[in-house]
Amino acid sequence: MEHVLIIGGGVGGALAHDLTLRGFRVTLVEKGELLSGTTGRHHGLLHSGARYVLHDPAAARECWEENQILRRIAPQAIEPNDGLFVALDETDLSFREPFLEGCAAAGIPAREISVDEALARVPGLNPEAKAAVRVPDGSMDAFRLALPFFATARANGAEIRPYCEVTALERRGGAVTGVQVCDHRTGRSETIGADLVVNAAGPWAGRIAEMAAVQVPIQPAPGVMVSVAGRLTHMVVNRLHPAGEGDIIVPQRRLSILGTTAWLADDPDRVTAPAAHIRRLLTLGAQLLPAVRSLQPHAVWSASRPLLRTDPALDPYSISRTFDCFDHAVRDRVEGLVTLIGGKATTMRAMAEKSADLICRKTGRNIAGRTRETVLRPYRGYWRQAVP
Repeated sequence: MEHVLIIGGGVGGALAHDLTLRGFRVTLVEKGELLSGTTGRHHGLLHSGARYVLHDPAAARECWEENQILRRIAPQAIEPNDGLFVALDETDLSFREPFLEGCAAAGIPAREISVDEALARVPGLNPEAKAAVRVPDGSMDAFRLALPFFATARANGAEIRPYCEVTALERRGGAVTGVQVCDHRTGRSETIGADLVVNAAGPWAGRIAEMAAVQVPIQPAPGVMVSVAGRLTHMVVNRLHPAGEGDIIVPQRRLSILGTTAWLADDPDRVTAPAAHIRRLLTLGAQLLPAVRSLQPHAVWSASRPLLRTDPALDPYSISRTFDCFDHAVRDRVEGLVTLIGGKATTMRAMAEKSADLICRKTGRNIAGRTRETVLRPYRGYWRQAVP
């Protein structure tokens, strides 16, 4: 039985789930707590894909396909509350037809509704709205969506090791044969051998790749999010234009999350929440829901998106939100290492499936994935299992 070691406790959980179903022995290591990186720090939008139809149709199609799958396999983590795209001015209105055409091309069910209906569904909406389109967005809890993958993987035999930081890759004859880790709970260092190592470290994937003297096209893109107290809307509310700054409000439990800002960075650990970004989010959020204007931040946080950079674009909003995985034996003549980068929380299952397909090809296994149909265990199932 081939042993696959996964670096990263975010999307790596979905990969561990997929690989255990295909009969691999799996160990996953994460330098901190599970989901303490980007995967546990997003705004909680279950993308319909509509947010990307105007500028990133590939990501739009990926999101809509995964939206439907996640509703089947993890319904306990999702609030299927739908979303509105709202035009507030003439510029927004100019995007209405291209937006509807883009949704149709991606297969996303989108229906223009009257402003009166939009105001009835979201009473706090800006009454100056000029048009509205309803789409199948949803809300999800960052932890409650991702932890079921870990719970199911562990139940199927995966070894999950948080607080184990990779300090080096083991090499033999030019091939990666395992990792050196420091277990921060015990202070001990050890070597873990593996037949294959998967670099799924999100915005830190570049650092892991450098340990093997290779580079990957990863672009950390930090962003700030702000929550305000009170559920100001029961639907996701978006501005009807290409995805940009401060143009979405996502209801989460008894809060409303305003998102997001974005900039490019070299170091995913040097991420701040600039005061100017917080002010802009509040100002822009109030354009969609005027009640935001009278509220103070309940919480502020930031995270680095692990964008797949395939061109020299300097605008973080123009970089695609799609994903890819690389076999470094083919790409860099370094055997035993695969890197998975890009994507979003909504597409984590698809990212895992594509990587697992590659791993099966590498190891000569003809085993189809089963994660499209396998219903995940409840998120509490992770904690109810014996923790090492």
